Amino acid sequence: MSIAPTCTTGFNVVTVRPGPPLGGTVRVDGSKNAALPLLAAAASLGRGVHLSGVPASADVQLMLGLLQRCGYRIARPVTEPSDVIVLPGPGGAKLPELADAARIRASYYLVAPLLAACGQAALPWPGGCQIGNRGMDLHFKVYEAFGDQVLFDDTGYRVRAGTRRDKVVLTLPFRSRGTSIAALCRAVVSGSRLELGNPNLSPETTGVLAALGTAGWEARTSEEKITLAPPPGVPAGTVSWPVPGDKVEAGTLACAIAATGGEGRIEGVHGPDLKPFVELLDWLGIPVTLAPDAITVHRTREVSGQPLRAIASLAPDGLDADFEPPLMALALTLPGRHLFGDDINPGRHGNLLPQLALLGAEIEEITPTLCRLSGAQRLTGAAVRATDIRTGSALLIAALNARGTTTVSGLDQLRRGHADLPAKLRQLGADISEAL
Repeated sequence: MSIAPTCTTGFNVVTVRPGPPLGGTVRVDGSKNAALPLLAAAASLGRGVHLSGVPASADVQLMLGLLQRCGYRIARPVTEPSDVIVLPGPGGAKLPELADAARIRASYYLVAPLLAACGQAALPWPGGCQIGNRGMDLHFKVYEAFGDQVLFDDTGYRVRAGTRRDKVVLTLPFRSRGTSIAALCRAVVSGSRLELGNPNLSPETTGVLAALGTAGWEARTSEEKITLAPPPGVPAGTVSWPVPGDKVEAGTLACAIAATGGEGRIEGVHGPDLKPFVELLDWLGIPVTLAPDAITVHRTREVSGQPLRAIASLAPDGLDADFEPPLMALALTLPGRHLFGDDINPGRHGNLLPQLALLGAEIEEITPTLCRLSGAQRLTGAAVRATDIRTGSALLIAALNARGTTTVSGLDQLRRGHADLPAKLRQLGADISEAL
């Protein structure tokens, strides 16, 4: 077994021109949003974990490098470049300097692996996409519930492991995905029973629970709480965990197909994860077939003209906030008066709306997190910038329907979440060219 390097394309600017409706079949990569917590859970487990479908997106690859510096052994089978094996290190690792963890918005997932390897964690404040502060107060309450000591200053924070507690009971004030997963991983590190009230129940959280179940942990889930109990004894051997296909990439590609009036199939995604998104497309009159492992967008004969209400939500079966930007780009092509909201990432509209305005989009900002637009609108090509991952994907969709040529820069941000989204759009027939 050896480590095989992965690489993504090096271009930072793409040129997009309008063309015929998109069509064909494309397969999504593994999900960044699912891979990061699964890697954290794997490192927390204390045994070998073989993950398949690990994406080549920049954030995931950086996470793998950071885990290596924490003392974990990372192997990648040469014959399966999207597979990764995470193995525990020799133990007693020295606390590493991880300043570049600030490049990952979900860097807090490293706390549990660091506690397992070093007995303490020291990390910079989360960075990545500038879409609002990544609040850590609730995370700190989780660690304090486990008896850990938390210290912080302007540069970052430190968590020192406390005396093991057999059972930890806590209730979250809101359904935070990151905090829910942090609590699960912390319980795994200490081998504690956990009762977590008001949990996040997104596919990323339930995916971690399902993975832990294959490693012998007993998990029970209801809308009110999650209970997690360690396996009896010390299980040995390597377990295998698949990283699910990227539901957000699938939704983005579906919006691009629909926005151009095309027809196409997107494979490799867990269909049920797209249910809230598909319900909105159906409301708009865009015919979609959802299969267990794919989504097919059919050619639209006549859109409904009904107003779209795309409000991000942490509630079970709520709309994932990352679907909102591509839906906004799609709505610019559709009749109706459409409403969008994202209180989860309060800085996202501040990135996205000014860039869409450069293309001529007229969007009414009701509050910093709530906006409204009337479609259909005629956009004109311009120079725009991907200021964060989802702004970049929305701009690509909007550019496909703009008159003239659009240049989208800042693709380093887009690659943090998608190894090569422009290539997938080209596979569907989009006129996108690259420049270094």
